[in-house]
Amino acid sequence: MGAGAQGSLFGWHLAAVGDVTYLDVRAGLCATLERDGVTVEGRPARPVRATTDPSALFESDLIFVFVKAYDTLRALRPLGGRLDPATTIVSLQNGLGNEEAIKAALGSFVALVVGATTEMSITEGDGVAERVGEGRTVIGSAGASPGTVEQTSALIASAGLDIRVAYDIRSHLWGKLIANAAINPLSALLDCPSGTILEDADSSSLARAIALESAIVAQAARIKLPFADAWTYVREIVASTAGARSTMAIDLAEGKQTEIDQISGAIVAAGRRTQTPTPYNESMLRLIKARERARSLTGAAAPA
Repeated sequence: MGAGAQGSLFGWHLAAVGDVTYLDVRAGLCATLERDGVTVEGRPARPVRATTDPSALFESDLIFVFVKAYDTLRALRPLGGRLDPATTIVSLQNGLGNEEAIKAALGSFVALVVGATTEMSITEGDGVAERVGEGRTVIGSAGASPGTVEQTSALIASAGLDIRVAYDIRSHLWGKLIANAAINPLSALLDCPSGTILEDADSSSLARAIALESAIVAQAARIKLPFADAWTYVREIVASTAGARSTMAIDLAEGKQTEIDQISGAIVAAGRRTQTPTPYNESMLRLIKARERARSLTGAAAPA
């Protein structure tokens, strides 16, 4: 579900071991995928199906959700009450709130697998993606049985991707959230590759402050993080994708809605629940939303 950069990357790998159908709202993109298949890094294209009709997914064994976090509920609603109860839903999306949106659309007892991935790709055209470095995916249960999680892991591994299963998946979701909060808004505001943030003393200092503040919120929420030092973890993530622009930077430059509410906004909300101050994350939230409004008022996107 979603044929953007990450959908293209995972779909190409999965097409080597199973039948892949894309659901996307863009009819032209679906027509291209049906005709040309999907490809990554110039490798041979793999055939897939693609459609704008949600009914094409009703009998799926697994549905991987790669839509933007703010679109999760809307995208999954047409599937409510129509899926086989045994269908596994896999969410590797950014931010927090996707689990709740999926269950709101499909019911509380859905066989849901959630995860965090440091795989990153960029779109070079319809059905054409470039992989930026080699990352790792960690998944766990948010309603799926342990056997279903293991089967999902085995499928992803057979497709040639690095995969691990975690008992406490929320730890890893928060780990990725902290990295996204420290890097994505700054890279969007500065319109620069992620690695540039670490090269500038002022932006690096601000990113570090955001990471440490976010880790304090996680601790207050009783989340056991998968690392000892948040800033060291963020720098490791950036090092693996230093030359790439974040999805938030791309979305803001193109005048699209960003996932700032599900990233910085999620940390601000958690801070309010735990009475933990979040001035750095709130500043990023307000600045990005102000830039989004400025784009909508001018009707023009910033140069890429």
